[in-house]
Amino acid sequence: MNSDSRCRLYLISPPAIELAAFKTQLEKAFSGGDVASFQLRLKGASDAEILKAAETLIPICHEHHAAFILNDRPDLAIKCHADGVHLGQDDGDIKKIRAQVGDDMVIGSSCHDSRHLAMVAGEDGADYVAFGAFYPTKSKSPEALAKYGVPKPEILSWWQENTVLPSVAIGGINPSNCAPLVKAGADFIAVITAVWDHPEGPGKATSILRDAIASAQDQ
Repeated sequence: MNSDSRCRLYLISPPAIELAAFKTQLEKAFSGGDVASFQLRLKGASDAEILKAAETLIPICHEHHAAFILNDRPDLAIKCHADGVHLGQDDGDIKKIRAQVGDDMVIGSSCHDSRHLAMVAGEDGADYVAFGAFYPTKSKSPEALAKYGVPKPEILSWWQENTVLPSVAIGGINPSNCAPLVKAGADFIAVITAVWDHPEGPGKATSILRDAIASAQDQ
């Protein structure tokens, strides 16, 4: 999931899915916009469920030239031949995980609102860093949001000016509030609710997001 001059979409799955139905939803999401990657994030699922979902969804991602990223689990990322693994701050040492997954697998790191954590992640071998949550979000508890803080868009500008690694902006992002993050220099905009809960479906949602991102970059 290399970055270029365009800011692109980074889809994240809902916290729970019904696989047969979600396969169709993912295909629709890809039909509507410029999606760079998809992260499977099933916190409460069994290993078998995660691997089955990966087996089903990876071909859809590759058909649309998108990277398949697995959340939290480098061991399962290796088993399912994922393109990457996304790590939280409690998910292990990046250097050790790099040794496990090899040089070809993408490693992303959640850095919240911390410049220090982002710099350390980059030095340890992460391929991208994620900042957020920028806005209120259903995917994080109020306690987690209070613990990690709320970053300002300026952190994206700082990162872009000082490093070559891509950044992902995450947390409550939708078409009406993504512009400041795009303008600040986010390489990827991560979305969950704005796509899967859209009343007109995920294809329409990614289309609207694509247009909102393009409009922000043109300003």
